[in-house]
Amino acid sequence: MHIVIIGNGISGITAARHIRKLSDHKITVISGESDYFFSRTALMYIYMGHMRFADTKPYQDFFWEKNRINLLNNFVEEVKPEQKRLLFADGTDMEFDKLIIAVGSKSNKFGWPGQDLDGVHGLYHLQDLEAMERHSQKLEQAVIVGGGLIGIEMAEMFHSRHIPVTFLVREKSYWNNVLPPEESEMVSREIRENGIDLQLETELKEIWGDREGRVKMVLTSKGEKIKCGFVGLTAGVSPNIDFLQFSGINLEKGVLVNAHLQTNFPDIYAIGDCAQLQTPKKGRRPIEAIWYTGRMMGETVAHHICGNPVEYDPGIWFNSAKFMDIEYMVYGDVPPNMPENYDSLYWEHPDGKKSIRLVWDRQGGHILGFNLMGVRFRHEVCEKWIREKTKVEEVLQDLKLANFDPEFHREHESAVLNAYADKTGTRLHSRKRRNLKQVLNFLRPA
Repeated sequence: MHIVIIGNGISGITAARHIRKLSDHKITVISGESDYFFSRTALMYIYMGHMRFADTKPYQDFFWEKNRINLLNNFVEEVKPEQKRLLFADGTDMEFDKLIIAVGSKSNKFGWPGQDLDGVHGLYHLQDLEAMERHSQKLEQAVIVGGGLIGIEMAEMFHSRHIPVTFLVREKSYWNNVLPPEESEMVSREIRENGIDLQLETELKEIWGDREGRVKMVLTSKGEKIKCGFVGLTAGVSPNIDFLQFSGINLEKGVLVNAHLQTNFPDIYAIGDCAQLQTPKKGRRPIEAIWYTGRMMGETVAHHICGNPVEYDPGIWFNSAKFMDIEYMVYGDVPPNMPENYDSLYWEHPDGKKSIRLVWDRQGGHILGFNLMGVRFRHEVCEKWIREKTKVEEVLQDLKLANFDPEFHREHESAVLNAYADKTGTRLHSRKRRNLKQVLNFLRPA
């Protein structure tokens, strides 16, 4: 059986690796972006000089031949599901028995005048990084549009080379459609303290170019003209599925799939950023452009193709990022605006760069989520508390169990307990257990 995978990102490569572990099937991975799989999240560190491109490849180049995973550098222009055939940009074609679509995302463009000028790019593909590098030579000013995670990565990249950056964000505070108000305000402060010109409640209106078709200026929704040689479009991403429009595969925003990640053609699957679940799990979105969910989808589809059908289950929500010098982690359900049936405790360190938020069900009293800024908690511990619906006061008393590395990081459990006492009038005391053996005992199944 010939299994073809379009896309060599984390979802496609995870699928290939697990299919090889489970079977002897012929595997071909197709990508027009790069010859070999690399860590997309590390692109910014190449630009900043912390890593070489070779350092971002998790596997040696010989790994693929050794594991009998064929690699093809080409662009798929059309999929013929009934014929089980792919048509390539160079005029060649390929047949398949099973097809996995793992083509990821593309940077959003919303029809701004000038959005296709030379010097306007997103930050998703390797080619975007190459464009940033090319335009950074003698660059005097960059403008970034959109207040998401990719935008702040791009801002930090330019900042590392002392290139002035103006950051246009349409919201009242950075990423306030995801972060609660206090955390959003903390990140906004951090951006400005690093010398980034953060302009809130401001949108891009037009991009103007010179006679050679290169970016020279942007016009904002407030009428300001900003001279620049680069415009970063980071107002989100969307599934990279234009080439599938006439394939007969059911599409909406992404490729529609069932719980087994199958499309309307049983031998064609979609995984990762481009997949849209028809019936997502409660509290989850139909499309989740997250590294770890792409990895989980890749493993799920491999088991299904190899005769062990299992439904895709993303588990408890998790995400992490870095806002300049502030690390961010979220476990479980932490909405930007708390519903009436939710309650939360927020503690912020006096330095304004660290915070801990616990969210719980107001009626049942059980923990729902954790939001962490500049503080690390153990993933497994938080997940177990959420999964087992542990009472928030029990969590608070055992909070030391979650401390990621108490030997090297300051502990804040006492301050969090004091904040809870101020909020509720109930004074709790921390249980004195936090070493690794106690953590492992806690995590051991009952």
